[in-house]
Amino acid sequence: MMSKHFGRLRTRRRVGPSAAPPDAGVTLIEMMVVLVIIALVAAIIVPNVVGRPDEARVTVAQTDIRAIASALELYRLDNQNYPTTAQGLEALAERPTTPPEPRNWVADGYLPSVPVDPWGNGYVYRSPGDTGGFDLVSLGSDGAPGGDGTAADIVHGQRQATN
Repeated sequence: MMSKHFGRLRTRRRVGPSAAPPDAGVTLIEMMVVLVIIALVAAIIVPNVVGRPDEARVTVAQTDIRAIASALELYRLDNQNYPTTAQGLEALAERPTTPPEPRNWVADGYLPSVPVDPWGNGYVYRSPGDTGGFDLVSLGSDGAPGGDGTAADIVHGQRQATN
């Protein structure tokens, strides 16, 4: 009878926290191997991505300039002319009160707000421009006209040199 009772104990299922077999967990060694692999991948990838903030800022400025230029074209289509230099890019976000007041200004505006360039400077806008209806420029990282590299002006309608 006793052997019958012991046999039953051996076949019983375990329930609760000790239900998993002893080899079902992750060992400290396995965890360390995974962390080393992640660190190696990060060491390879991060310098390639993080090391280019200046190039990213130039790309953001180029994208902003294209978006602003599109908004200026919509403004012109609605109102038969571009905002004046005095009205500035603010005319794309708020209805201008200085002459010439736009006849068909869109109630929500043409931009939600006037963006600044990635270096925190306002975009330079002139209308009429030197080369057409308007000039639109980011003065680059130095905030001054001219310059080289990331300090170079980013001008609407001009192709930017790539490094």
